[in-house]
Amino acid sequence: MQKYKNYDWWMIGAAFALAIFGLVMIYSASFPLAIDLYDNPAHFFQRQLIFFILGTLMFIFFMHFPFRRFQVFIPFMMLISIVSLTLVLIIGNEVNGATSWFSIGPFTVQPAEFVKIAVIIYLAYVYSKKQTYINRLVTGVLPPLVMIVVIFALIALQPDIGTAASIIMTTGVIVYLSGAKISHIAGLGAVAAVVIGILAAIEPYRVQRLTAFRDPFEVAEAASGSGYQLIQSYIAFAHGGLFGTGLGQSVQKMHFLPEPHTDFILAVVAEELGIFGIGFILLCLGIIAWRGSLIGIRNRSQFGTLLAFGIVFQLLSQAVINAGAATGLMPITGLTFPLMSYGGSSLLVTMILLGILANISKYTSLDRKKSAQESSAI
Repeated sequence: MQKYKNYDWWMIGAAFALAIFGLVMIYSASFPLAIDLYDNPAHFFQRQLIFFILGTLMFIFFMHFPFRRFQVFIPFMMLISIVSLTLVLIIGNEVNGATSWFSIGPFTVQPAEFVKIAVIIYLAYVYSKKQTYINRLVTGVLPPLVMIVVIFALIALQPDIGTAASIIMTTGVIVYLSGAKISHIAGLGAVAAVVIGILAAIEPYRVQRLTAFRDPFEVAEAASGSGYQLIQSYIAFAHGGLFGTGLGQSVQKMHFLPEPHTDFILAVVAEELGIFGIGFILLCLGIIAWRGSLIGIRNRSQFGTLLAFGIVFQLLSQAVINAGAATGLMPITGLTFPLMSYGGSSLLVTMILLGILANISKYTSLDRKKSAQESSAI
């Protein structure tokens, strides 16, 4: 058991507490819909439980897999990413207007989710090797971004602007932390913002989402519209108040709130468990972010530091975008809330990323102990 003392158990405990809480809330949020569609109130819960078990196994594997060895597999991971994103456009299944999934028996897999892992590892490694000339735009900053542009374009074609935007945001953070000039980052960020804005504006449903974000009551006529979704989410938050209506007692999940177990699971949490339920989620997420940041700061390798911060920001940005959509502070993008929302691919990827972060924490702890021993010997 001595070897397990080097892992960051605060981060691991918070992650599993949030994942288990997510399972409970998925069952609560989804059982009315599951009864109607499958005559089984536990349908969505059972499927998520399978992915939770698989995710736990993946977490255990990656928490023991030395993170430095990922460097060998980077070309293969990037090749698989490009191939899978291309194939899903050709033979993938369309769900809610997006061709983003492969069907594997009774389950679906979203390759864009797994591409997040490859992108973070790729960028962390490449920019860790460019420290001597990272201040040069053409030779230092731009070359790795060519691959990111290709990945962004393939995901945007599905179309999945939310996932594409989250990858771009994480890319920006890794580039910034690698030491690139602020002026270079600002210029690239402006270009990315313009491109994402154009992509959001050329499709009517995306324009509607932006309109709903500003004033949902203007576009609330259709029961499937973004304005309607946001209004129902407002009602759920208001109904829950401080203490909530009680676990399982949500009214909005009774076919008023679309996607109560995926995009808008926070609304169901707020209605049933009130501010305290939301507070528990924020506490767990805050612990993950706090401990993950410490892991990145304390790691002695640039690769480990960039990898840790890339993982933390990927999870945080996704949580912020999902929470912002549910509360009307940001447009609805369809991004899931990490460890909480229903979705097998999202859960698996999150557990893998957290497993990698746990492994970095192990080597961070070992390096600190080694450094302390060397200092005391002197």
